[in-house]
Amino acid sequence: MAGSGRRPEHRGPPELFYDEAEARKYTQNSRVVEIQSQMSERAVELLGLPRDRPCLLLDVGCGSGLSGDYISEEGHYWIGMDISPAMLDVAVEREVEGDLLLADMGDGIPFRPGMFDGCISISAVQWLCNADKKSHSPPKRLYRFFSTLYTALLELITAQAMRAGFTGGMVVDYPNSTKAKKFFLCLFVGASGTLPKGLGTECADGEEMHQAKFTNERTRFRNAKGKSVKKSRDWILEKKERRRRQGKEVRADTKYTGRKRRPRF
Repeated sequence: MAGSGRRPEHRGPPELFYDEAEARKYTQNSRVVEIQSQMSERAVELLGLPRDRPCLLLDVGCGSGLSGDYISEEGHYWIGMDISPAMLDVAVEREVEGDLLLADMGDGIPFRPGMFDGCISISAVQWLCNADKKSHSPPKRLYRFFSTLYTALLELITAQAMRAGFTGGMVVDYPNSTKAKKFFLCLFVGASGTLPKGLGTECADGEEMHQAKFTNERTRFRNAKGKSVKKSRDWILEKKERRRRQGKEVRADTKYTGRKRRPRF
């Protein structure tokens, strides 16, 4: 990631400060446009992107798309996210080439792991240092932003390691757990090593479980609508299996699992 910025001098969260009037004023200011272009150029330069192919970049706090204009001029693709609807409206009116997303970076990067080749942020990340709401904790919001950004850039990290001569890849422990999931970059020198299996990728009976993959397909369970009947044996077994995949302790399956008990008097 490459970016720059300074702590804002004005008060209030960006989604409120940049209303329609301020968004247009910001975008039409020739000095602002010049500065944004210069910082965007330097940020992209610092990424050290390959020259032989276009890359997909994430522009955090893209605003009205001024920094995205430079990315497009360099022949790259980009997706911009911003918390200000007014800024994004101006970007749409300007017909920027990138895709736009209304989102709060303090809530994390809402994209799948390894999606982007790089990320830039011009005059935006410093907003996370402000507590604009009672529920806002700057340290927590900053951690959420950087931890999810790291995940979104994993492919870039792996690709550069492979380019340097290493073999190997990414091992994911407990891929279906939001809390226990961990990413490990395993690199080998010389003879190609066998990539270890991640923890939580095997079922209790020893059968191999496929690691989570990001596809357009979703697993469906069984009933009239494609799901198991709630509280049935199949439903209970599926629920226990999901908890095993998340790295949680679950009792072993027996012939009594899911069996209805007689009522007590």
